[in-house]
Amino acid sequence: MLRACSDFQRSIAPNEPLDTDNRLTYRLLIASSNQGKIREISALLPSDIGVVSLQDLGLASPEETGATLRENADLKAVYAAKASGMVALGDDSGLEVEALEGAPGVRSARFAGEPPDDARNRQALLSALKDVPQGQRGARFVCAVTIATPDGVVRTSEGVLDGTILDRERGSRGFGYDSVFLLPDGRTVAELLDEEKNAMSHRSAAIRKILPPLQGALAEPDSLRSLQ
Repeated sequence: MLRACSDFQRSIAPNEPLDTDNRLTYRLLIASSNQGKIREISALLPSDIGVVSLQDLGLASPEETGATLRENADLKAVYAAKASGMVALGDDSGLEVEALEGAPGVRSARFAGEPPDDARNRQALLSALKDVPQGQRGARFVCAVTIATPDGVVRTSEGVLDGTILDRERGSRGFGYDSVFLLPDGRTVAELLDEEKNAMSHRSAAIRKILPPLQGALAEPDSLRSLQ
């Protein structure tokens, strides 16, 4: 796997700007192989930042052993940056439901057990809430984002989206728990257009907060240290 990473780096040196159609493009490693997540993050970034995934580099995803979303985001970003020699972004997001005392939380991707499966997770959530009235089904999406340089310097941010959990699925867009997460405007996240979701999501809020130090790190990795 590291050989594939080395081959990639020989052809495209980490953090060197590329001149593509007369504009500078920097490469950011997204510490994930989840294509839905990678597309969403890519759409949230400025057009001068191109992304590659762990899969593109032949790297396996690290085991998510953190006790919190922040810990998982940290370990993903630090692992990816050290393994690749690139600036890396790691994120972990979860659903926190008031009636379940904050669960599934950090276990959101595996709420129904192994292997992770979005459809089974949604059904497990609906089953857990089957006797809970709609007025007591408050919830929030939380996203922790970490950026790391190869020497381990990190910055973090967090974004939140509030809503409630429906008693059935509705909508066909998005992924994860989107089709059961009801927004204050009466739509589920799975009923939003991509640009609408990107304007309000927990992930977009976290990305917006961390974008200035990210841009600095891509232009000059040592600049991240001065922002600690």
